Amino acid sequence: MPPWLQRAGLLLWRWLRDWQSHALTLALLAAIVLGVNTWQTRHVPSGAAPAFTAPAAGGDGLLDLAAWRAQHPGRAVALHFWAEWCPVCRLEEGSVSAVQRDWPVLTVAMRSGDRLRVQRVLTQRSLAWTTAIDAAGRLAARYGLQAVPAFIVLDPQGQIRYAAVGYTTEWGMRLRLWLAQHF
Repeated sequence: MPPWLQRAGLLLWRWLRDWQSHALTLALLAAIVLGVNTWQTRHVPSGAAPAFTAPAAGGDGLLDLAAWRAQHPGRAVALHFWAEWCPVCRLEEGSVSAVQRDWPVLTVAMRSGDRLRVQRVLTQRSLAWTTAIDAAGRLAARYGLQAVPAFIVLDPQGQIRYAAVGYTTEWGMRLRLWLAQHF
């Protein structure tokens, strides 16, 4: 066997050995992330999303989940729970704004003050979000949420399909919405 072929075989063997080591590490990491998310969302109800009506940021009106969903018939939608004081929520702002360009997203400001304060935060951060006010955290509690940020995906029939607590990537948000829309 020529020496170059022996070297190529040795390199391939090392690569395969290292790949298996990395695959095991990635599988362990994925299991940990999945386990933590399952624990964090253990109180999120299954089935139909809890109905709500809440004050709208910056206005005198109320946001009703059923009426808002009716504006997006046949579409999967997302509820994004956030707080103005939450640094992780701040990291997600760009992702939520990007996803909102393609999918209906209703944000819920939890324990962030009254409608004027929340509207001021939205304006200061240049966030063009439709936002419901959950000043006391009661709405988040109805959804079983004990932390923010949280991303809840409802399928076109209004059933809760996916819930994630903590940082969610833009692609993670998009994937959950796409799955809820198509499956």
